[in-house]
Amino acid sequence: MANINVIIPAFNEADSISKVINELPTTVSKIIVVNNNSTDNTEQNAENAGATVLTENRKGYGYACLKGLDFVAKQSKAPDIIVFIDGDYSDYPEELEKVVAPIIEKDIDFVVGARTKYLREEGSMTPQQVFGNWLATFLMRLFFGAKFTDLGPFRAIKYEKLKELEMEDKTYGWTVEMQLKVLRKKMTYTEVPVRYKKRIGVSKVSGTVKGSIFAGIKILAWIFKYSLK
Repeated sequence: MANINVIIPAFNEADSISKVINELPTTVSKIIVVNNNSTDNTEQNAENAGATVLTENRKGYGYACLKGLDFVAKQSKAPDIIVFIDGDYSDYPEELEKVVAPIIEKDIDFVVGARTKYLREEGSMTPQQVFGNWLATFLMRLFFGAKFTDLGPFRAIKYEKLKELEMEDKTYGWTVEMQLKVLRKKMTYTEVPVRYKKRIGVSKVSGTVKGSIFAGIKILAWIFKYSLK
């Protein structure tokens, strides 16, 4: 059985974090919640639900993910697979087994849970999210011949392959950086369609004009940076 570690970045997700943790399959070896400078009960609720909770006071999705990976690297037994999922309950945690299946069954390196339109709850993605995903994946197809259709945060990757990527983005560019580096290193990848619903609470990125603009700039910057290499 594969040793799977789940990393959940969480900023003010007190109302949703326990739902995410409790609905992850029991096949998961370790659940790591990174409390990203929350001002609510995210940390306590995650601990009560049985997760290992870390604290990263520097705000940023990438900062939180890197904190989780630093913890994983110090464990006595390395995992086989790392899964990333958001703490807002917009994904369906029980679909983790579907997301990791290509890695376990077909030896694929990297899998994105694609939020395909026919499986999305109406209104679960804002117009700027839909457009941003379309633009980013269009540019990746144009520059790199990629087959990605989404930058979905629900994703799985072989741990040894993830270490090869040497991830560095601290904020909004984390997901696209990972996908671009997978392409550059010619790793095998695929997408699996996953359901998606309205998140609990307000998005810290797409829910604000500032967040949407900065996320868009960061994503495009990564794509153009790699297109020039």
